[in-house]
Parts: sequence; C-alpha cells; structure tokens
Amino acid sequence: MHGFANPARFLRLARMLTGPLLVIGITMAGLSLGWGLFGAPAEQLQGDSVRILFIHVPAAWLGMGGWSAIAIASLTELVWRHPLAGIAARAVALPGAVFALICLVTGSLWGRPAWGTWWVWDGRLTSMLVLFFLYCAYLALADAASRDGASGSRLPAIFGLVGAVNIPIIHYSVLWWNSLHQPPSIGMGKSEMAPEFLWGLLAATLGFSLIFGGVVLARMRAILAHAQAEARLRRRAMEHGDA
Repeated sequence: MHGFANPARFLRLARMLTGPLLVIGITMAGLSLGWGLFGAPAEQLQGDSVRILFIHVPAAWLGMGGWSAIAIASLTELVWRHPLAGIAARAVALPGAVFALICLVTGSLWGRPAWGTWWVWDGRLTSMLVLFFLYCAYLALADAASRDGASGSRLPAIFGLVGAVNIPIIHYSVLWWNSLHQPPSIGMGKSEMAPEFLWGLLAATLGFSLIFGGVVLARMRAILAHAQAEARLRRRAMEHGDA
C-alpha cells in the first residue's frame, strides 16, 4: 500500500490503467444496456418498465460504494496520513454524486408506473436522497479545504467518516421499515432474479464499476497535476521575489 504513496509511481500505474478501464467498462455497460433494452424479456408484473434496473441498480450500488470508498480513504488519511488518501476521496466524490443522482432519477422514473407516484418519503428513497446531499456537502468542503491548504484538510476526512453512518441505513432500510421499495433480490450466494435479468445486471454493474474506477483515476491524475502546477508557480514566485 505504502509503495503507491509515491505520486510518481502512482501516476505511472494510473496512466496505464485509466484507458483500459474506461474502454472495457464502456463496452460492457453499453452491451448490457443494449441487452436490457432489446434482448431481455418484459417482466410478468412490471412489463417493460423493469428494464430500467440495468442502470438503476448499478447506479445505486456505485452511489453507496463511492461513499464507502470516501470513508476508507478518509480513515487512511486521518490515521496513517497516506499522502494520496485525501486526493482519492476528492476524486471519488463527484462520480459518486453523479451515480447517486442517476439512482434517484431512474428510481423516480421506475416508481411512477410501479407505485403510481414519482416519489414517496420511505426509508430507502429518503436515505438515498440524504446520501446525494452528503456528496454535495463533501464536494463543497473539499473545495474549501483545497484553497485553505493543509489547515483545512482534516474537515472533509472527518465528514467522510461521519457520513458513512448513512450507508447501512440505506442498505437495511427496506428491512427495518415498511417500504414500497422491494427488498434485495440478490443476496450472499442466492438470487431471486431470473437468469436473463441477473447476468445482464451483473455485467452492467461490472461495466459501470470499471467506468467509475477509470474516472476516479483520471480525476486523481488531474488533481495531482493541478497541485504540481501550483507548487511550480509558488516556487517561481518565490524565486522572483528573492531576486
């Protein structure tokens, strides 16, 4: 782990992985969505509206997974002072927020024909909306911390850890409270989903996960490049000031 703390070594690895992750992910996600739209059969009860699960479920998984990654990176930054941990958390926040928003929008589109309404204030939907707002707050805190320098770097990390409390609430909300949202169809070693939906959904989830990983690496490279450019500008300003 500490071997990747060297920015130069990390950048070499990130440059090597970013392109393949994005290409393979886009290909897998595209094929899976194509199967969901044109290959998978209509569901017996929900009809064609069930096809939206091929983007809704991966978006929900990545929205929650993104904040879990922020929490892990935040813990690493606070405890072990890993130099890339804060950068990783910042890089995850924006794509995580995008997937959380996609989850909310597609869930609303799916809920209209399934429940007869665009929105209900039940545990799953409300806690997912809270997650999106947490992402927005984290992005604002991280942006302010990047301007303040090292003095403000701990606040986003603390917020990233505290916000992780919402992740188990999202996951267990359909079990803890009476909810219109259906309980999980896929569990540890078992699935209640028909194979024609299950395999396409797993492929879509993997594809979007690879896209997520590629975007995070690209954002980490951009953040590091920006930091290095700012450091060079400060050094030049100091040199001119001394002259």
